[in-house]
Amino acid sequence: MQNREEAKKLVGRIVEWKSPSGKIISGKISDAHGNKGLVRAIFEKGLPGQALTNEIEIKEHHKSEEKK
Repeated sequence: MQNREEAKKLVGRIVEWKSPSGKIISGKISDAHGNKGLVRAIFEKGLPGQALTNEIEIKEHHKSEEKK
C-alpha cells in the first residue's frame, strides 16, 4: 500500500499477528492511519506491546463486507 486510499479499501478485513512462540492473535482493520498507507487494527486481548508497528497477515474480508 502506498497511500491512504489504498489503506481505506482494507477496512474491515480480518488480520492475524503471530508471536515468536507461535501464538496467533486475531484482529480487524479499523481505519487508515496517516497518508502513507498504514492501517490501524483492533486486536483481541493479549497482544503484547512488542507487537506494535510489526507487520501482520491479512486473512479475509469481514463477514458484513461479503454480503455487499
